[in-house]
Order: sequence, then structure tokens, then C-alpha cells
Amino acid sequence: MTHWVFGYGSLIWRPGFSFLRSEPARLDGYRRSLCVLSHKYRGTVERLGLVFGLDVGDYCHGMAFEVAEEHWPETLAYLREREQVTMVYIEKQVSVILASNQTAVEALTYVVDANHPQYAGHLGEASVLHYVRQGHGEAGSCVDYVLQTAKHLRHMGFADTDLEALARQI
Repeated sequence: MTHWVFGYGSLIWRPGFSFLRSEPARLDGYRRSLCVLSHKYRGTVERLGLVFGLDVGDYCHGMAFEVAEEHWPETLAYLREREQVTMVYIEKQVSVILASNQTAVEALTYVVDANHPQYAGHLGEASVLHYVRQGHGEAGSCVDYVLQTAKHLRHMGFADTDLEALARQI
């Protein structure tokens, strides 16, 4: 038996765990959004940044990773440590469509909790741009995070129009 993980932000290009294979995938019912205020990975308490979350929406392209059963316990522990630092995400099993054969697989992913104090899904474009430009935390700059995600999505053959518009502004 294997398990699947769906990544939509830095997991696309920096998963940090062992996997059997990866391939582009689509998740329906959610969209990638810079909707989480970051005071650890891409910002500080004094200079907040933003990170991606899966928020309610049409769909989101990302990367699906197949993980072997023997690696699942350590992968799950790693993901929980990485993604659940402040509990802003809800761990969820979702159905994603693999790009190679349009097959649906169940995958673990992290959906933003809109009731969490770090939720910032209400920000306008100017505020998003402000937080992205100023954010720099333990994992690096928010600008690099946004640009790397946009670059890897383009490389995968997907265009995220909102993300591309933001990337042009920064």
C-alpha cells in the first residue's frame, strides 16, 4: 500500500521527504491563496510575511507525491512538524486528479482554517504585496517563496493567473 501527499506551495519544489514518484495533479473545490500570515517561515512577529493556504475555491494545481508504506510514519511526522507549527492548517484527506492518466487518488493535504487568527484571506492586493515584499523568516524571503512557486508551476505546465500577476509586481 502507498499513500499520497498533495503539495500546492513550497512542497511542490521542496518536499523534504522520501517518495516513490511525483506528478502534477489537480484538486477541485480549493484554490491556492496567500492567505496565511507567517511569523516563522516567511516572516517574523515584527515583519509578517504571507504563505499559501488552500482556501475554498474552484481548483488548485499542485504536485502529488506517492509515499511508500514503510516511509509513511516518518513522512507524516515530518509533515505535521512542518505544517502544523501554529495549527493554522487542517489536515485533510482529499481526492486529487493525477495529470498523467486522470486517475483520482486520495491524498493528504493541509487546508487553511479560516477561523484561525493567522488567516488573512480578506486582504486586498496592495496588502498582499506589502506582506510579500517585507516577509523574511526562518525559511527565507517571502518574495523567493512566491517566485519559486510560480516558476515551478509554469515548469509543470500550469498557469496560476493570480500568482503570475503578483510575481510580475514583485
